[in-house]
This record gives sequence, C-alpha cells and structure tokens, in this order.
Amino acid sequence: MAILEKLNWTGQVIACYASPLRETGLEKQAQPHLDLNFDGIVGDCHASRIRPSDSRMLKQYQRGTPVMNNRQVSLVSQEELAVIAAALDVPALDPMWLGANLVTKGIPDLTLLPPSTRLMFSSGASLIIDLENAPCRFPAEIIERHYPGHGLDFPKKAKNKRGLVAYVEKEGRIAAGDEIVLFIPPQRIYAHVRTN
Repeated sequence: MAILEKLNWTGQVIACYASPLRETGLEKQAQPHLDLNFDGIVGDCHASRIRPSDSRMLKQYQRGTPVMNNRQVSLVSQEELAVIAAALDVPALDPMWLGANLVTKGIPDLTLLPPSTRLMFSSGASLIIDLENAPCRFPAEIIERHYPGHGLDFPKKAKNKRGLVAYVEKEGRIAAGDEIVLFIPPQRIYAHVRTN
C-alpha cells in the first residue's frame, strides 16, 4: 500500500513456537519453522479465519459472536522480555510461558508498533499487526510456578511490553534467522477521543 512507509532497518526472527492443543494451556513448544496460510499457523491451536469473540471484546460483542480471527499469531521481542524479567526480578522469561509464536530481536519497542503495520519476512510471508497483546493473569500464573513470589506482578510489569497479535496477509514459511522488514502507517493522533 502506498500509504505505508518502509522503515530503514530490519528485525530478525530468533525463535518459533506453536501448539496443536488448546487444552494443554497457554504454553507453546519450540518449532523449526512455522507454515502460515490465511487461517494462521498450520497446526497451531489458534489457527482459524473465524473465532468466537471472547472477554476482550465484550464492549463490542456478546461473548461467542463469530468474528474475524485477528489473533492468529502472537509476537514478543527478546528485548522487551528482558525488561519484563528485570522488572519481575527473575533471571529470564521463556517466551513459551507467554504463549508466543514468534520471538523477534532488533525491533525497538515492538509492542508499540501501530495497528496495520506490515511485518514482511525474508521468506516471503507477511503479517498485519492488529493490536497490542495486553498482559493478563494466564502468563502470570505460569511465571509464578517457575519463580514463586515473582510472577503475579506480570500484568503490571509487562504493560506496553507484552507483544502484539497479528494475522496473515501473505502465506509462507517463517523460520529463525529470517529478516523482518517493517512498513508502518502514518502516525496521527485522532483528536476526537474523549477521556473519562
């Protein structure tokens, strides 16, 4: 799209994760690569073009309403995970504990990338950023199991650093080592928002 601006630096994929079973919980398992189609990550429990709306969408829809699945892929950054770990006073955070599919490095403030940003991978696949993935209690409980007394502060300490959710714009395969080129939309402030 002509309106999108290409940034003059690249990021990199450093790890891939997926899980076929939602019943096993939030944690994902390491994968050598991820195959993406328009339903999301092939073989991942979050793959689908349509999903039922959940608690995140109660302001817009009754729970269970069929909506487009704009949460096909979860991304976190190596840099932001290190900042969260330091804030929680733990040695490190395993991306699997956060249900991440992709871990990046070299993208400053990944979580703050605006909606509609395109992440284009050197493999040819591309993703569209939907929104920030708000930190919640589910990763906090997993972190607490690994580091008792430290995990429950995750929602507060991970604010604006938890990563993003995205959906597939172009099918392809993503693997560790792939470069990521970013195209971002114009940065404007909508002046007609009232704060309560």
